[in-house]
Amino acid sequence: MATKTTENTTTGAADKKMTVDNATVKENEMKNAPLHKFFVDALKDIYYAEHKLVDALQTMHDAATTEELKDAFEDHQLQTKKHISRLEKVFKLVNESPEQKKCEAMDGLIKEGEEIIKSTEEGTMTRDAALIIAAQKVEHYEIASYGGLTQLAITMGHDKAAELLEKTLQEEEDTDYNLTEIAETNINFDAQQED
Repeated sequence: MATKTTENTTTGAADKKMTVDNATVKENEMKNAPLHKFFVDALKDIYYAEHKLVDALQTMHDAATTEELKDAFEDHQLQTKKHISRLEKVFKLVNESPEQKKCEAMDGLIKEGEEIIKSTEEGTMTRDAALIIAAQKVEHYEIASYGGLTQLAITMGHDKAAELLEKTLQEEEDTDYNLTEIAETNINFDAQQED
């Protein structure tokens, strides 16, 4: 999808226009369009979620039993910090300032993870199995968010933003897959053996 920005200076003031496929839209009209406003609102939502997740992953790391799961949480925490940086680039690409909007969904998922820690015995495989499920719920929320944001960015002609969002989407899918592998390799079977 080709996006072209031109300036029309014949009206006295610079009037930027964007061409997405065959439609021409003034840049300030795009910024005020309901879809653009929704897109930015969703960016703010996931930006908040990623910030909250950095701390939550540390809590999950500290609560995990196996080194493999601890390492997975640590790796994802580092990756999440990169996601925050990437989101800041996306905001810039769409001429918006990075801003957080409270994400009730992420707050709820994090609270659920905290409840799992409280309700499972420390040092058990059952806790690790439960932590993996909690982490995958977070991953699925992020996958849905980044998938939708990527498609909206493509629709609006924000190709560079779409590429960055798609990269994060792929990393979230990879993390989800890795968590499944960790669970299926041994944690779930070991948890089943616990009394």
